[in-house]
Amino acid sequence: MINVGIIGVGLVGSELISQLAVHASSTPRISVIALTNSSKQLLSTPTYSPLDLSTWKQTLQTQGTTANLSAFIDYVSCSPTPAIIVDNTASQEIASQYPLFLKKGLHVVTPNKKAFSGAETLYKEIMEEAKKNKKLVFNESTVGAGLPVISTLKDLIRTGDKINRIEGIFSGTLSYIFNEFSKSGDDKGQPFSEIVKVAKENGYTEPDPRDDLNGLDVARKVVILGRITGMNLSLDTLPVENIVPEPLRNLATSSEFLSRLSEFDSHFDNLKQTAKNNNQTLRYVGVIDPIGGESGVKLVSLPSSHPFASLKGSDNIIAFTTQRFPNPLIIQGAGAGAAVTAFGIFSDILKIADRTDS
Repeated sequence: MINVGIIGVGLVGSELISQLAVHASSTPRISVIALTNSSKQLLSTPTYSPLDLSTWKQTLQTQGTTANLSAFIDYVSCSPTPAIIVDNTASQEIASQYPLFLKKGLHVVTPNKKAFSGAETLYKEIMEEAKKNKKLVFNESTVGAGLPVISTLKDLIRTGDKINRIEGIFSGTLSYIFNEFSKSGDDKGQPFSEIVKVAKENGYTEPDPRDDLNGLDVARKVVILGRITGMNLSLDTLPVENIVPEPLRNLATSSEFLSRLSEFDSHFDNLKQTAKNNNQTLRYVGVIDPIGGESGVKLVSLPSSHPFASLKGSDNIIAFTTQRFPNPLIIQGAGAGAAVTAFGIFSDILKIADRTDS
């Protein structure tokens, strides 16, 4: 049995608990003993007994106490059996405490990209503390949600393969936007601004779409993968193409940005037409280049024969070119959404459970 404390019970966290509840009914190897959000926390009673995952929302609301992260971590770390902290937030403050979690004897599972793409000093400290304390840190869902991107890369490296290049469409939002934009004809297609508005209305973008269009999310994923290969990548030095038109970058609100984005439709139409004239397609791509040193994030035109050109919907696609796979090993599928992200987190929890059982 392995005990789990969950930080963050919003969209992804709630879905994870639902998946864990189904698992618990058939194979009770994993016990959730603590839950917390930004305001309330729930610790199991009797101590270290499993929480009832069918009524957790009501119980957290009615019986939860004031959230106290320090007390929460102390409780989980004193578990009589191996324990995992699952951080479902995007909080830098919580990510910065991963070294402490590891020192206290906890394994860590998270979709939080901040710890692995931010300051290199924090990243190295997390890896060092995990090794020193013989604890596991799994973050599969930081890149590609539930797609086996990080595990595949680690397997390639562990088996002695040489990574020549990794490139991919890492953003489900930008995948959707450019798939829709590129497939439209010259005279009947929607303008770029309208596609962005529809994407926001459908919940594909961040509350402010500029947070997708500026490329930072893709850049974080490139840094995460690059660091696994041994590269010293940093958000401060990685070239990232921000496709938000410069006059719109500092507008006060997202609604103002959306209302003015149509002023730049001709710019994006020209990019699309130039690509089409060359039998190419626009795609927003992240590249990890250990050999040539040309890592970066940018909008590119790709030949129609390229695997990325035929992508549909909001899928992600990642291609690994290695010594053993000169014809790239390709992973493709849904790279965003609560269900697949929770699946990625759940699979990491199971990997730790398997190792602690053995």
